[in-house]
Amino acid sequence: MKTLLIVWYSWTGGSRQLAEAARDGAVEAGGVDVRFVKAEDAQSEDLLSADGYVFACPENLAAIAGVMKAFFDRTFYDVLGEIEGRPYAALICAGSDGENAKTQLERIARGWRLKRVADTQIVNVHAQTKEEILEEKEIEEAELAQAGELGATLAAGLEMGVF
Repeated sequence: MKTLLIVWYSWTGGSRQLAEAARDGAVEAGGVDVRFVKAEDAQSEDLLSADGYVFACPENLAAIAGVMKAFFDRTFYDVLGEIEGRPYAALICAGSDGENAKTQLERIARGWRLKRVADTQIVNVHAQTKEEILEEKEIEEAELAQAGELGATLAAGLEMGVF
């Protein structure tokens, strides 16, 4: 059975909700083992033992969140040349833009020679004040459904050997 690894980090809940929706979509699609691992706990072995990936994180200060960046820093060279060609997709929760985080994450994935199989989903929560930025986020159903479809698509593609 193929394995889909979902690596995520969330501070105020938005990215967690997106990652959970992707996980739930993948589980409902069936046919693959779904591993749901916090970025701070994820290791090189998790990447090596998976057949495909979903990465979910917030954008902080126009970059991927530091905890997610630390995951990439910690694992990048250990798996370089070992996971080439594997499929991935990404989810980013942003206050207003998200493009820089998207670019940064996709550049890391290109360095690993991963195959992006879906457009990176950016969810803007329009948080602009200190209070809005720090409050717990509530992602809209339509965006959660889109993240669920992303998880289901990766699961189905892995199961069928499309990716």
